[in-house]
Amino acid sequence: MAQKRKPAASLSSVDRRAAELDTIVAVLPLDRRDELAELLTDQDVETLRHLVNEGTGDNTLRALTSDLAYLQAWSLAATGASLPWPAPEALLLKFVAHHLWDPNKRNTDPDHGMPVSVEQNLRDQRFLKSAGPHAPDTVRRRLASWSTLTRWRGLTGAFASPALKSAIRLAVRATPRPRKRKSAKAITGDVLARLLATCGTDSLRDIRDRAILMVAFASGGRRRSEIAGLRKEQLTNEPPITTEDGTTLLSLAIHLGRTKTSGADHDEVVYLTGRPVEALNAWLEAARIDTGSIFRAIDRWGNVSKRTIDPQSVNDIVKQRAKLAGLEPGEFSAHSLRSGYLTEAANRGIPPEAMEQSRHRSVQQASSYYNSATRRSRKAARRLS
Repeated sequence: MAQKRKPAASLSSVDRRAAELDTIVAVLPLDRRDELAELLTDQDVETLRHLVNEGTGDNTLRALTSDLAYLQAWSLAATGASLPWPAPEALLLKFVAHHLWDPNKRNTDPDHGMPVSVEQNLRDQRFLKSAGPHAPDTVRRRLASWSTLTRWRGLTGAFASPALKSAIRLAVRATPRPRKRKSAKAITGDVLARLLATCGTDSLRDIRDRAILMVAFASGGRRRSEIAGLRKEQLTNEPPITTEDGTTLLSLAIHLGRTKTSGADHDEVVYLTGRPVEALNAWLEAARIDTGSIFRAIDRWGNVSKRTIDPQSVNDIVKQRAKLAGLEPGEFSAHSLRSGYLTEAANRGIPPEAMEQSRHRSVQQASSYYNSATRRSRKAARRLS
């Protein structure tokens, strides 16, 4: 049963929280702002505003907001009360029990795992989509977010308790799950060529999608949030590159600023050379973009929006182009560009150079993206430029 709406008398506080969420919407694109304003408390919103002012990374803020909203919804559904701060150890153990359970035991014991009423409540609010227990990494991440938000309130929780660690370890052991890649297949050079072949017209949509695919891949397999949030002010023209055969290639630098893996004051920079620069310039000229967001939505009449595209749109574009190319769209995602870039680098024997573009900090971290099946079945893929 869905959570009941608050009485009219409390709507003023809901409206106030909605307005406060609006002040940080540029950092936290909340498509469910009104629902979150009703779900989160005044202190929750103030904590998010504080994190924004402290300069916390955009991706981290989005993850914390998403996890906080889920935790609040779960607490209301499971206990009938808002999330307590700090949370007692018993509530943390209940969270683990509700999210890490054995499907086989559930078949014989309906009370095992998350209660049906709690599950249905979360589904009605669109917080729960897939069936079955959560992935252990998801549970660990939400507990980590819970712990982080607790510390930001100046409190100490029971997140390091032996009982909680033991409960997670035993639950994971009892419900083994094979680790899945973020995308089933990598978009290596040959696959990318097929996607780009679907962008062969002079329509704005084709010009934009071609630029997105080439920039995302050639800049090191940038994350979809980085591509969606890219702004003209982050681009710096570099001196042209002259190849051995005398060809002159355009070059530019992309200043990423602080990324998921960089320090607070470190400006990450990656470079584009040749065809990706030409594709990007073609889009900027066609869309008449001089400042602000680079990749923007296009309506059915061909008008370019002033607002940036959503990160999910990058994922949708990859799937749409895969379908047009005669590929199975379910096998590819925006993350396929990242894994594809590193797979391509491995095939060509240049992992260290590729890591400078992808901005990975260790070979072990970067190698986790390599698509072993592709490496076994292919020779080095042809160059993009």
